[in-house]
Amino acid sequence: MESGKSISARRWETGTSATQYFAFVHPYMKRAILLLLFFVFCCHFCASAQNAEEANPDLRLDAEYFPPQDPLVQAKLERWRDLKFGMIIHWGIYSVPGIVESWSICSEDVDWIPRDSTFDYNEYKKWYWELSEHFNPTQFDPNQWADVAQKAGMKYVVFTTKHHDGFALFDTKYSDYSIAKGPFKNNPKADVARYVFEAFRSRNMMVGAYFSKPDWHSQDYWWSHFATPDRHVNYNIANHPQRWSDFKQFVYNQIDEVTRNYGSIDILWLDGGWVRAPKEDVGMDAIAAMARRNQPGLLIVDRTVTGKYENYRTPEKMVPEKQLGYPWETCVPLSKDWGYVPHATFKPASQIINMLVEVVAKGGSLLLGVGPTPEGLIEPPVVERLYEIGRWLEKNGEAIYNTRPLPHYNDGNVWFTAKKDGETTYAIVTADASNPLPATLTWHGNLPEKGSKMYILDGSKMIPLKYVVKVNDGQVTVTLPKKIAGSAQTIAIRFTM
Repeated sequence: MESGKSISARRWETGTSATQYFAFVHPYMKRAILLLLFFVFCCHFCASAQNAEEANPDLRLDAEYFPPQDPLVQAKLERWRDLKFGMIIHWGIYSVPGIVESWSICSEDVDWIPRDSTFDYNEYKKWYWELSEHFNPTQFDPNQWADVAQKAGMKYVVFTTKHHDGFALFDTKYSDYSIAKGPFKNNPKADVARYVFEAFRSRNMMVGAYFSKPDWHSQDYWWSHFATPDRHVNYNIANHPQRWSDFKQFVYNQIDEVTRNYGSIDILWLDGGWVRAPKEDVGMDAIAAMARRNQPGLLIVDRTVTGKYENYRTPEKMVPEKQLGYPWETCVPLSKDWGYVPHATFKPASQIINMLVEVVAKGGSLLLGVGPTPEGLIEPPVVERLYEIGRWLEKNGEAIYNTRPLPHYNDGNVWFTAKKDGETTYAIVTADASNPLPATLTWHGNLPEKGSKMYILDGSKMIPLKYVVKVNDGQVTVTLPKKIAGSAQTIAIRFTM
């Protein structure tokens, strides 16, 4: 054993695998390899279960919505509703081993957070915290990220400035636990958030800052004087009011940094909805007032916390069954995980396209999750899928961007959107390899205006439809061109009602 070096430092210097590392740390663990393989496998499912465990979207989507009263916020919200498609980027120390973000250090006895009882929990947490010593993304290229997003047809970004583990992706003066204080500190782009926001702003995209209200690394949230049994603050706030006051000030100060020091910010996307009044009152009135002084018109998304600071809602990893009567955005990762995981399986582009169509027809926006590699790049399989989505949007984006939902928004595999002026309507027909386009298409309702022409969108070109029949029972029948019928590609048809 080398003196003066932590176990995790030796592991990363020698390139030892996670399984070998734990076997070395715990020689009595004869089943370490199998257990660790199970652990890593289970991590793929953690974020999925987080949806049900943390957000409970089915329960809260019917809660009362409080529209913003500030005219600047109203205008920003209306502009955001035009964008429809964005990217959320999870990136941090968890990217180094390629595990679920933050949650593996949360000691909750639930299936979606696997915890092998033969591990020493505190030693695991120590190993996790020390990943900050090995996060050195020397290939970090925010322009690659922004280029990929732009070519994918995305119009806004939400970047994780800090997740629940407390590791900041910005240069904060209120904590030493940040990328600007670790091995990346001498890199010209060490203040990562600044360069991410600049890259996306330069491509005329809206910029959002994800920020976790809980901070498990903070001694004022998870105090080492006590155990950390779950995601919540681990001491009785009533018994230690000054400690909680210090934590509230810490959160305030860091959000002040994010919204004051990094140029124009459009969205403050707050996660960790269990940190809320009355039990864990973090002082949202003061935070919101400060953030909007720094960024007039700022959208605040205090997600999973209904009230005046949830300007739009964010159902996670699911699409609502029906239209919602307020602004919303479904957030879904391209793989099973939000962050980078080696050898991940990614959803096909056709699945994302058809999900985007459904979401927009129901009045929402789609925020697609991407996790860059620990070196700082978006990996080729992700780029390939995003480019395919972008090629579809180049042809059909007219039916997606700047649209609003119709009361009659769906008939089978036909989804409807309309321009805000109400003069142009789109019928978007979803298809994929297992469900190709039919030769004859029918739908009820949303009838074309008598004598109006119908076109299949094809970017700058339009393909006229010659065979349109309206019948007495309100059904529309369309015969598709032979070169399109049987295609696995979703199409959009433009017409006037």
